[in-house]
Amino acid sequence: MEKIAIICVGNRLMLDDGIGPAVFDELTEKYSFPEHVSIFDAGCMTMDLLPVVRDHDFLIVVDAVDGTGEKPGTVFRFAPEDIAGHPVMQSLHDLRVIDLLNAASLLGYEARGICFGIQVENMTPATIAEGLTPDLYDALPLAVDSVLAELVRRDVRFSYADGTPFVPPTQQAELAGAPCAQGLADEVDFSVRAN
Repeated sequence: MEKIAIICVGNRLMLDDGIGPAVFDELTEKYSFPEHVSIFDAGCMTMDLLPVVRDHDFLIVVDAVDGTGEKPGTVFRFAPEDIAGHPVMQSLHDLRVIDLLNAASLLGYEARGICFGIQVENMTPATIAEGLTPDLYDALPLAVDSVLAELVRRDVRFSYADGTPFVPPTQQAELAGAPCAQGLADEVDFSVRAN
């Protein structure tokens, strides 16, 4: 069975940089996942995550991004190398996902997966401040749903925290005989080769 890691990156004390930890909180408080799905509140990305890359087959990374030119709260689905090569869009952390994966590749670890990036409004508050700006707070359900949709796409069955099985909205629509939308885009290969 495919082992999946959900890695939520961010600093809770830096306003919108806390979107990753906010997604972590929502997922751990409201849902129950099978043993082959692990969720990590990674804080600021460090090399301490190398064992996570080693021990999992598929990674879902949630992080704040800036410089996209889009409205704060916009959720992006991208490959880690896309953000590394983007002239403006940037992660808010010194160690980027692509750096972690390059280091993992040097050690012979490989993983597949995708990243969800959420455009921030305020990435550098004047003082330490916990919480999200209104646009990011409003985007939190979409960010959580994006992760859940990726799990559904990977045929992961999970439940709400109270044990009630989660039924995806598209399956609910099918059960009701209503037309439903097509699935998400193809997955991205995270396999990174050293130059």
